[in-house]
Amino acid sequence: MKKAIQLLGMFSIVLFVSCSGSDGVNGANGLNGENGEDGINAQVFEVDGVNFDYEANNNWFATRLTFNDFTNFEILESDAILVYRFDGEVDLSDGPANNWSLIPQNFFVNQGTIQYTFAHNFVDMDLFIDGNFDMTTLSDDFTQNQFFRIVILPGDFLSSKLDKSNMAAVLNAINVDEESITRISMK
Repeated sequence: MKKAIQLLGMFSIVLFVSCSGSDGVNGANGLNGENGEDGINAQVFEVDGVNFDYEANNNWFATRLTFNDFTNFEILESDAILVYRFDGEVDLSDGPANNWSLIPQNFFVNQGTIQYTFAHNFVDMDLFIDGNFDMTTLSDDFTQNQFFRIVILPGDFLSSKLDKSNMAAVLNAINVDEESITRISMK
């Protein structure tokens, strides 16, 4: 009896191992991944020398950046845009480093509070400086010769737990190094 059970067990194992079914429906080709890869479809560029114009009807400063003036990267309606404002250089132990702040960004000035904000679509982006006082009194230090870094990401990428305020983490996640970022001057 014991031998019959062993033979039945062996037969069952051989039967299950030799069975094969369909591999299933072939799906769409994905990205190749590291080393020969397509990577995340993202774009990063900088725009220096941005000047804002006062708009009296809204009591704010605004400027428009049209994407195809700065890149030939195809921007989709579903893409997400991150905008960072240059806050100056700091000295670190291994040399100087740029400080970038994710917009929206607030400043508390003598007259009140201002905020850099933006709105975008897949064609262009409007940058604004809004405030809670007569904006004609705002210093040119905030409205003229500004420097921004624009990051264009696939919309679903932003659902990750990535700290978007950390520029280094964003660039690392999309595999972009500082040296490869194109800088466009509007001066």
